[in-house]
Amino acid sequence: MAKRLFDIVLSVLALVLLAPLLLIIGAWVKLDSPGPVFFRQERVGRYGVPFRIHKFRTMTHSASPSGPLITVGADARITQAGQFLRRSKLDELPQLFDVLFGRMSFVGPRPEVPRYVAIYPPLLRDKVLSVRPGITDIASLEFRNESELLARASDPEREYKEVVLPAKLKLAAQYVDNASLATDLRLIALTLKTLLGSR
Repeated sequence: MAKRLFDIVLSVLALVLLAPLLLIIGAWVKLDSPGPVFFRQERVGRYGVPFRIHKFRTMTHSASPSGPLITVGADARITQAGQFLRRSKLDELPQLFDVLFGRMSFVGPRPEVPRYVAIYPPLLRDKVLSVRPGITDIASLEFRNESELLARASDPEREYKEVVLPAKLKLAAQYVDNASLATDLRLIALTLKTLLGSR
């Protein structure tokens, strides 16, 4: 209950404070390439319930729906605005609405697409999906350069499913076992420090 209240208060505060930035980014995305401002994609949420995650669109509209589910290296589908938004993680800001409406939390395992959730080991699947997915978690920080990592693999899809995804699931399970408001605050602070440091 405390976690949900924290999410509501912080998401409302962030949306109010960041409203001008959200409008500027939205206008930039629209002017940079044809297509909608937001990218929506089905992900698997708490208890396995599907929902549509929101991000600022960072790829060409024609390529986004049919391309690979993972981004590898200098993906040709990424727009000029998208390159900056992905690098700065500002493309994730619309997920504040997903937090406000209860589909996500600020901190929790990152939500995956159904295709990858289908290969979760059953016990890990139940554990990881027992909490709301989050905007950030320790796996997001550990694999913040995931695209570059996959670009070095001979088979990026296989590398993701056999190496990256199991490592992420292990970290997600550790989070669920030790979840607390204090843990969330530490991860939010670490996320902000990482983002500011990378700039």
